[in-house]
Amino acid sequence: MVSGAERVTRVLAWLAIAGIAAAILIMIGASLVRSSWMLPPMDMPAAGPPWGLQTVHVPAAMVTLALWLSAILGGGSVAAGLLAVQRGARPSLRLLFAVAVVAVAALVVLPPVGSTDALDYATYGRIMALGHSPYVMTPYHLRVTQNAFARSVPAKWENQVSVYGPLATTEQFLAAKLGGASPARIVFWLKLWNAIAFGIVAVVADRLLRSNPAMRMRAHLLWTVNPLLLWSLLAAGHLDLLAAAAGLLGLMTLGEQPGTARADRYGTALAGQSAIPLTRQPRPQLLRPGLVRVLAAGALLGVAADIKINYVLFGLGAAWVLRRSPAALAAAAGGALAVVVPTYAWFGLPAVRALFSRRDADNFYELFFYPHQVWRPQIAVMAAVLVVGVAGLLLRRMPPGTAGRTAIRPALALSVAWLFFWPYQLPWYETMSICLLVLYPATQLDWLVLARLTASTTANMPGNAWFPRASQLAVINHDNMVVMAPMVLLAAGVCVVALCWSRRWKPSQPGVPPPRADGGPFEPLQSTTAGGVP
Repeated sequence: MVSGAERVTRVLAWLAIAGIAAAILIMIGASLVRSSWMLPPMDMPAAGPPWGLQTVHVPAAMVTLALWLSAILGGGSVAAGLLAVQRGARPSLRLLFAVAVVAVAALVVLPPVGSTDALDYATYGRIMALGHSPYVMTPYHLRVTQNAFARSVPAKWENQVSVYGPLATTEQFLAAKLGGASPARIVFWLKLWNAIAFGIVAVVADRLLRSNPAMRMRAHLLWTVNPLLLWSLLAAGHLDLLAAAAGLLGLMTLGEQPGTARADRYGTALAGQSAIPLTRQPRPQLLRPGLVRVLAAGALLGVAADIKINYVLFGLGAAWVLRRSPAALAAAAGGALAVVVPTYAWFGLPAVRALFSRRDADNFYELFFYPHQVWRPQIAVMAAVLVVGVAGLLLRRMPPGTAGRTAIRPALALSVAWLFFWPYQLPWYETMSICLLVLYPATQLDWLVLARLTASTTANMPGNAWFPRASQLAVINHDNMVVMAPMVLLAAGVCVVALCWSRRWKPSQPGVPPPRADGGPFEPLQSTTAGGVP
């Protein structure tokens, strides 16, 4: 007989599956009818990919409301799934993989939505394909000289040179060579490579966690079928995915350290047969891998930072665990510099200046200073102090990570401090924390990251829609962006400091898993041994 607790667990799991599927379908539908609601217009090639319904008109207001619903539904469904997994539910991995494959394939072959950044990438790639430097020539010049691009160059950034790393520019150049003079075709290639990177992270997480069903399922909920990530990274086509995949592979290349105390998901370390409380956790052994492995790891971390400079934090996480081995630290730095130095040397000083041209956007500091732009320098100083302080606090107070993946914990601590407190808080930036979080034991940090991602995704939806600026939807959209979302971001920042102070990282204990029904999508909880705890 099924108990009340088991019934609740099954309901949560079913709600998670249904809500995730519904959110993804809404996002696919919005992508299909992009031409009827999103700016700038984009001429589609005569023969795809990408494909879209050019003749179907859907009011922008309807799309906006549907997308807001999809974001809330997506975040809530992932939360329900995480709760169900904590209580012992195990949704079918085949079902999750099928949903993910369909979603990724559909979003890749549809036009970009939710952000104009992918069109910026296409523009910078086209500039380089024409023999110019995107760090010197602005998209405005392409607008007046290339008719095929004139309509699709985003007006907001038409006077802004590229702020991305040299390897990102190289990727954009390759896409432009393959896509020719079609912005839509160039974006398709960019999204295709994003999909490959997305799949790499999913496969790495699945293989590393295959002996721990609970963590494996949690990883796929946070990453593989997370509608919020699918929207920001695949539907919108942001290049953060490439940096995340390279950075994660770099940290994994460092390898496992034998003899490290094994940490379970509730904040204790399992050494032999005894459980050691977190407050008396012995100092973990530091990584001492071979120099060839360290060189390769450093090179991959250099690739990540060469795509987006904020991924240098992954390199600092690796340096933290190598700090007592000068030879290994030097080898890792040498591998990274072997990637970064030649590419920046090739593009010259304009590419270096791009590192310092980023601006603040969508942050909780706007609650106190918006719209007084004169306070922006003060915000940067305040944020830098907070980032450094919280990073130190997290490095001291976060629970031990999973045995053998020593570099994940410091990289996650540095990334969380930067994401939560630096004044550039956009949903696709959360990629750098989530790709690490899936390999880190479940804590209350899961809920903070998910809340931030839900709030910032909703605030950035629908993304350059053309509903009337004086409409009620425009007012709600503005208030959401400058008040409601920043309040959630501020609350998350306060909560992460409170977690460090209280050390109450432990999530609720999982319950008894529901029995598998014939043909149902749930599997019983499997016991684990050295691979981890359920």
